[in-house]
Amino acid sequence: MKVFKENMKLRSFNAWGRGLDTKNIILDNNKGDDFGFLIEDLYPDGLSETELNDFLWFEDDFIFENLNINIE
Repeated sequence: MKVFKENMKLRSFNAWGRGLDTKNIILDNNKGDDFGFLIEDLYPDGLSETELNDFLWFEDDFIFENLNINIE
């Protein structure tokens, strides 16, 4: 089942583990909409909850770089 489509907001996704940490950093930096555009570009057919959480969990450096979030 694909869950993340263009009308879903990151804020409403129930992330877990390090995926939740990445989600919170994205939202704290007001980049939720930008993250949605990134996901649409990378996964035009959508992705499952597990795929989305794994992306947040394991690809945080890629995400932060693409969203211009500076993590020190």
